[in-house]
Amino acid sequence: MIHKYFFSLFLLLSGAGVQAQQSFTPVFVSGQDGHKSYRIPAIVSAGGKLLAFCEGRVDHAGDFGDINIVLKESADGGKTWSALRTVVDYNNLQAGNPAPVVDMTDPAYPSGRIFLFYNTGDNHESEVRKGKGLREVWYKTSTDGGLSWSDAVNITTQTHRPNRPDLNPAYNFKEDWRSYANTPGHAMQFADGKFKGRIFVAANHSSGTPDREFKDYQAHGFYTDDHGKTFHLSETVSTPGGNEAMAAQLKGDRMVMNIRNQRGDERSRIIAESSDGGATWDTTFFDRQLPDPVCQGAVLSVGSARKRILLFCNNADTVQRNNLVLRVSRNDGKSYYKSIPIANRPDNPRRNSHTAYSDLVANGKKKVGILFEYDDYKQIVFTNVAY
Repeated sequence: MIHKYFFSLFLLLSGAGVQAQQSFTPVFVSGQDGHKSYRIPAIVSAGGKLLAFCEGRVDHAGDFGDINIVLKESADGGKTWSALRTVVDYNNLQAGNPAPVVDMTDPAYPSGRIFLFYNTGDNHESEVRKGKGLREVWYKTSTDGGLSWSDAVNITTQTHRPNRPDLNPAYNFKEDWRSYANTPGHAMQFADGKFKGRIFVAANHSSGTPDREFKDYQAHGFYTDDHGKTFHLSETVSTPGGNEAMAAQLKGDRMVMNIRNQRGDERSRIIAESSDGGATWDTTFFDRQLPDPVCQGAVLSVGSARKRILLFCNNADTVQRNNLVLRVSRNDGKSYYKSIPIANRPDNPRRNSHTAYSDLVANGKKKVGILFEYDDYKQIVFTNVAY
């Protein structure tokens, strides 16, 4: 707690945050616990605890290398955090894009079962796009609040379309998907309505020969209606350039996928909406209410079916990763009646990512926890915000 006090005092005196009253608790700090860097936060609530996941990058901050998926937990709403535990270690290769979700509808697990979806990779993304590597899709589960985890289950053939029969005869898909990533951040489960219990994981892929303008990237998703026994691919979102995505339930059995535009020609978020639980997409458009510098963003719906509130968090800047803002909507994102500044550095150097990736978790009545990358990736911090 002493460390947290001095960290908050530093923000107050330095003016590094727009709101002096905002307090950030460090969760993962680069250089500590055997990892040079921590990136790609994800958070869920399970059994009265918060579970914070991220990529623990052993040797450097780069996107490829010896990367583990690590976990810390909090039993007091995010004020203090446990020691670090490793959930996935893929030897000296890459395990990343943690996408946790808590299945609360399986009668076999009345207290809930945590799913952790993730990807592995054997080469840099730029090389995988050229067909010189492979990304695979996996999940693990926990029935004791994240203390222990099942063996990994490979679901690549159900959720991906790689054309690498030289590595696995089953990877013989004419679609030729290459780069592949789950949503950075939590996956979702329909809480009620026609699709109650469906687990949906937003994702993205590149297909075929790389395009200089990233038109080979498109967003998609996959889902299960039988608690992880089988999976189905969604329709691919038609807009080219769709990259990192996250999904949330809307009113009236609808859902939304909020997507990064990797092309950067339009500096706002891509929105895809579905009325059949994410199997297909009814409409896709750029939401110019949501400026974006080509980065990840987080979306979460909270509340009951009739009074569902949609929360969205991203870097509200078209140039740099800065100015993290939480937006609140009562009408499924048609408009946002409240924008809450979280962290901003007005004098931010052009190349400094003051804030970057984030994730959201319900954490009290009309409160949301935000786990986000802070201070040029030096740490991943947590704050609780009333909306």
